[in-house]
Amino acid sequence: MLWLKSLHLIFMVTWFAGLFYLPRLFVYHAMSEDEISRERFKIMESKLYFGIMTPGMILTLGFGVWMLSDYAWSLYMASIWLSIKFVLLGFLVIYHLICGKWLLDFKRDRNMHSHVFFRWVNEIPVLFLFLIVFLAVIKPF
Repeated sequence: MLWLKSLHLIFMVTWFAGLFYLPRLFVYHAMSEDEISRERFKIMESKLYFGIMTPGMILTLGFGVWMLSDYAWSLYMASIWLSIKFVLLGFLVIYHLICGKWLLDFKRDRNMHSHVFFRWVNEIPVLFLFLIVFLAVIKPF
């Protein structure tokens, strides 16, 4: 069980690293004025999203489900904290997919947002990280 929990946490950290960094790349991409920089950001964003973030998300969710099914599904399903965590994870997956949409907008040179917008968007995963970790560790309900 500790191996599963460790892998779940490792891939959660990987996923969140991407969730923190991709919008920051969007900030710089939105500010870039030359073609060479824009093309470089497109490559960096794509590799981060498809090579690190998405596998991190899939493996985080996969090991989380494995832990629940292998160990404590019946024990935890009665817990309100876990239901809230599932809802937050659902919103985080939606955020991940929206980042993918913005990535495609940049790739097609159709970005409609300013660097200030992406600076604000960059703070969203911080809120989710605090809430999810507090729920998982403290289990308040």
